[in-house]
Amino acid sequence: MDISQGPGSVLRHPGYLNFAASRVFSSLSFQSIGIAMGWMIYDQTHSAFALGLVGLCQFLPMAVLTFVVGHVADRFDRRRIGLVCQLIEAVTALVLAIATWQQWLTPAGILAAVTVLGAVVAFERPTMAALLPNIVPASMLQKAVATSTSMMQTALIVGPSLGGLLYGLHPVAPFAIAALLFAVASFNVISIRMQWSPAKREPVTLASVFAGVSFIRSRPVMLGTISLDLFAVLLGGATALLPMFARDILHAGPWGLGL
Repeated sequence: MDISQGPGSVLRHPGYLNFAASRVFSSLSFQSIGIAMGWMIYDQTHSAFALGLVGLCQFLPMAVLTFVVGHVADRFDRRRIGLVCQLIEAVTALVLAIATWQQWLTPAGILAAVTVLGAVVAFERPTMAALLPNIVPASMLQKAVATSTSMMQTALIVGPSLGGLLYGLHPVAPFAIAALLFAVASFNVISIRMQWSPAKREPVTLASVFAGVSFIRSRPVMLGTISLDLFAVLLGGATALLPMFARDILHAGPWGLGL
């Protein structure tokens, strides 16, 4: 094993630590307020349908913006896109914190916030992922991706637990902490040192917009892999109903929901 190419050397690479910190803090915040919003909307409505709407409002912006995101990421500074996205997320979390504190937050307000966050995440996640090859050399890219993926998976597990714990302490806490972490993430993304500039892109055409679809259709293995993942995500959507199970069946409260 080449120690010089291990995870430690990746974290010491200029810009990579800022990149990883930005993604982890953003993911922690998103997962944390996601669990809090799910609990709140069920607490207010006692409706499984309302819980389903949370997932729908999060998914629809991502589906609608799919063909726009790639071209935006290719033609603008990806760090600035990440910065704008995370600042919008920070403001949204802060508004949720204030609305919860003042008891203004309604189910419609929660669904509106989820829609905004879904649209922003649709831009943030692929743009940040596409930023990595411009930060580390090709020889370190595999380690960089593996390290980043491990950190993100950890954030996906810790985030909901943190959200449930904070909500159990006080309903405002998960939103206030998320706003702070989004702000820290935005500071890190603008601090990323780029080693290489993205290649210049051709003008946008109808063919270039749907080039990804043509590429996937021409490769059956990739189409099968993506389809498998699609069905896994669709069936995994049942987790949106967990607040109902935690509250009415397990009587576990927000801490139990987070865990």
